[in-house]
Amino acid sequence: MTPTPATATRPSGQFLVALRRRFDVLLREVGKFGVVGAICYVIDAALFNVIRDQTGQPIFATTVSGLIAMTVAFVGNRFWTWRDRDRSGLTREYLLYFVINLIGVLIGIACLGITHYWLGSMWPVLASSLADNISGKFIGVGLASLFRFWAYRRYVFRVATA
Repeated sequence: MTPTPATATRPSGQFLVALRRRFDVLLREVGKFGVVGAICYVIDAALFNVIRDQTGQPIFATTVSGLIAMTVAFVGNRFWTWRDRDRSGLTREYLLYFVINLIGVLIGIACLGITHYWLGSMWPVLASSLADNISGKFIGVGLASLFRFWAYRRYVFRVATA
């Protein structure tokens, strides 16, 4: 029996299996990256609150907690998320990781600043605490995380070139 045009264009289970195989590595990396990020977010928040309560200095607390969480994230991503990638030296990788993290922080600050200061000056509701949390901690962190994932894969934890 020859396939009719209607059956020839129907998506098959084989297509979905092939698509799944093709993106299997990427899906695993995204999942591992998310787990590492979630763990480090908890570390960052907990250390921030402990250090802030002990010192009374929020800027110092966020700096220390952020650096510690970033270092733990580097170790988790280097030795778990992208453990199969070529190693190009811890110093090089960590410096690039640090620069990419700084760019990610700037992305989050930009989202917050645009909403709070620019749009908030026209619509005061966008300068509220809720709007700040949505723009800074949801949109900003989301966009920064997408950028970080792409940049880490592309520049820090590269695939070995043959």
